[in-house]
Amino acid sequence: MSAIDLAICGASVLTADPIRPRIDDATILVRGDRIAEIVAGPAEASRLEGVRRIDARGKVATPGLVNVHTHAILTMVRGVAEDMGFAPAYTPGVPHGHDVSEEEAVALARLGALEALLFGSTLLNDTFVHQHLTLPAMAETGIRAWGCGRIHDVDFSRVHLGEWEHKTEIGRRTLDEAIALHAAFDGKANGRMGVQLSPHAPDTCSRDLLVEIRETSATLRCRVNTHLSQSKVEVGRIRSREAMSPPELLDEIGLLNDRLIAAHCIHVDAADIARIGRNGVHVAHIAKGNQTHGHTAPTQALREAGASLTLGTDNMHADMVEVMRWALATGRLQKGCVDEDWQPHTVFEMATMGGARAMGLDAEIGSLEVGKKADIVLFDYHRPHLVPFIDPLGNLVHTAQGRDVHTVIIDGRVVVENSRALLIDQDEIIADAQRAAVALWQRAKM
Repeated sequence: MSAIDLAICGASVLTADPIRPRIDDATILVRGDRIAEIVAGPAEASRLEGVRRIDARGKVATPGLVNVHTHAILTMVRGVAEDMGFAPAYTPGVPHGHDVSEEEAVALARLGALEALLFGSTLLNDTFVHQHLTLPAMAETGIRAWGCGRIHDVDFSRVHLGEWEHKTEIGRRTLDEAIALHAAFDGKANGRMGVQLSPHAPDTCSRDLLVEIRETSATLRCRVNTHLSQSKVEVGRIRSREAMSPPELLDEIGLLNDRLIAAHCIHVDAADIARIGRNGVHVAHIAKGNQTHGHTAPTQALREAGASLTLGTDNMHADMVEVMRWALATGRLQKGCVDEDWQPHTVFEMATMGGARAMGLDAEIGSLEVGKKADIVLFDYHRPHLVPFIDPLGNLVHTAQGRDVHTVIIDGRVVVENSRALLIDQDEIIADAQRAAVALWQRAKM
């Protein structure tokens, strides 16, 4: 057996493993890209001779957070789109995906990946444009970069004007690009890269295209990530086009299943909720983004129906810690009380093992257990808002921020230390993204 490569010493560990959820004053031993041991108390000194050690006293170790639904490039509308009340793709007067050049896409995607990494996400499941360039660019930060170009056959250059026309050639092109992306990147970088098929939404994909996507996902044996019932516009168009709701349509086609990540699920009725739950769909709860726009998913009802709840930041920010807090508040508002069924551990599970299951990676990531990938985040609790140190999970969900992340380890490699990214030039990334966004906004106003 090979020697230990890394020792994280003195941490309070929140494992996300229900059998052993918290271990105080622990030592995490890493061999290669895997967790070799988690020892309660210090490890024998002789075992650590010549081993790189991280002093984690006063820090809380968690699994890497799993962000199952985001659009990194949409950092370009940060601070503006939140107050427009609708998704940027449907909104006039803002930069759109078809406006973004390849160079601008890379700059903005790197910014989104950097932000997510610094805030403790070790996996980002992204979808937007120019993914053949942005996916590897995001992976250069050290993050687990999953994604797909948005698949659609509507003409997106006209949607924000209220014009809807489905064109077979657009659908063929976007699906072929996704298939090529899967061939080029799925499983690469020691498994840090992956591809899911990402139909944009039922209203921007014709029935025929959705059927093709179902068949392609079966052929490639990959999962599907989409928006579902995210707006009244979507629901209205599908009822007009298909005489049914969006979940009914996906169910009839065969896409509504436990290999689907369905983002939002806001505008759903009782029958939709029952259908989503019955099929074991993974619902990406966009707690902060949706509430910012005045809506929220019925998370309590969805979970009671059998849906698996996960978390995503969607766009404009990448702080999964904040999303946990908003998700906790959302559930309690829906219940009208605080009870044992909706506690910090509920939303922590959504952000860790819930996300890992949705991605089909629960045997590899999502919890700190021996044999799993060494994806570990250290939060610095030497901060006024995280003291007193009584219940580290309660502090994490109620008062912590992504900015409290000190160290991030992915595949056993330290990629963030002292809250700075190690593998890339983060100052350059910030400057490049600012230039790209300014240029896009200038063109949007012409």
